[in-house]
Amino acid sequence: MAKIKSVYICSECGYESPKWYGKCPSCGEWNTMNEEIKDTAKTASASRSHATAYAPPVHIREIDTTDEIRYQTGSKELDRVMGGGIVKGSLILLGGDPGIGKSTILLQICEYLGRSLNILYVSGEESKRQLKLRAERLGVNSENLYILTQTDVELVCETIRQDKPDIVMIDSIQTMSLSELNSSPGSVTQVRESTNFFMRTAKSMDIPMIIVGHVNKEGSIAGPKVLEHVVDAVLHFEGDRQMSYRILRAIKNRYGSTNEIGVFEMTDEGLKEVENPSLMLISGRPKNVSGTCIACAMEGTRPILAEIQALAASTGFGNPRRMCTGFDYNRMNMIIAVLEKRAGYYFNNTDAYINVVGGLRLDETAVDLAVGIALISSLKDVPVNENAIAFGEIGLAGEIRSVSHVQQRVSEAVRLGFTKIIIPSHNKKDITGINGVEIVPVKNVRQAFEAICE
Repeated sequence: MAKIKSVYICSECGYESPKWYGKCPSCGEWNTMNEEIKDTAKTASASRSHATAYAPPVHIREIDTTDEIRYQTGSKELDRVMGGGIVKGSLILLGGDPGIGKSTILLQICEYLGRSLNILYVSGEESKRQLKLRAERLGVNSENLYILTQTDVELVCETIRQDKPDIVMIDSIQTMSLSELNSSPGSVTQVRESTNFFMRTAKSMDIPMIIVGHVNKEGSIAGPKVLEHVVDAVLHFEGDRQMSYRILRAIKNRYGSTNEIGVFEMTDEGLKEVENPSLMLISGRPKNVSGTCIACAMEGTRPILAEIQALAASTGFGNPRRMCTGFDYNRMNMIIAVLEKRAGYYFNNTDAYINVVGGLRLDETAVDLAVGIALISSLKDVPVNENAIAFGEIGLAGEIRSVSHVQQRVSEAVRLGFTKIIIPSHNKKDITGINGVEIVPVKNVRQAFEAICE
């Protein structure tokens, strides 16, 4: 009889312990140790069954990469995020909140990929009839798209070995399970081992796989953090599902940059690409209203203009409230402290709120100046020039520090019709060939606010 024992596994890092801890000894997270039943005999026999014969090492100069194949998905935004397309033999993890559009985008790219490739779509959440109804709504009717409703990982991989499809899509990894493990589907052990099983199949047969992963309440991929280390690329959908716009970002990518983003709009016919996200993000902004300023952030090689809204109102509490959406909370507090100490704009009796319009999250320090100007504008109730844009990093001494990619930022602002651009004084020498606009180099926050409100 197989020996069965109970172990405790951390849902964040995968640390395994024979007893329960309130705080994980490995990653330091609280209340993440979950009890699972582990069959040691079956697990050991499973690991021996997957052992492979000895393979001699190959010199790196003997490895040929000229036949590397990337499959175009038909979506320019998705190809941009993945670095040019789906690499043959890669394992891609696609995560996001429920209803954000993960399954939708997979079905949509099947229509384009199915013109020349055989696709196996494995669904553990929907029946074949439900998938057919959703495909008809999205206009997907490919002759090379095959549906498999199965949750057993070994049966799915056996089907892949026999049918040899060109691309496999798993929806989702939380519904898959290995019969050798006694834990329930979606547990830490099942998710980790199932992903490893799919990874071995993808690498051995040189078949790309896209795996859908759910997220937990903190917004990270459900399951241990080691799941993200196993796959070749991690794509994540951002945005509020109540809003129409979605942002696809690469958290990890072994075959391309992680700085690129893709912007989509959710419609009745599915996800549609937004080729000009800057115009989308700044459309409909109010005129002659205080507390708004346009910023320019770089997402990879793409400059994106976004509207920063700020509200400074008298507080009714002993301690003023500070809230922000789409911007770092601690960075906002630092900017307010600099404005008080270095520029003489006092927020000690004022609640301050920051919002980035459109559901975009800006982490780049180049948007500091726009945030500071929006806060001062709301505090003084002075509107900002609607044809002006500002970007630059705010230092603790109140100075405006230089940023990168100034030429691309200015060119994007000119293309969208802005006539006044506030830049750090150190970046003035980096701008060439720009005519017909007023470029104002500034050294500190007060100088920038006086220039943009003229």
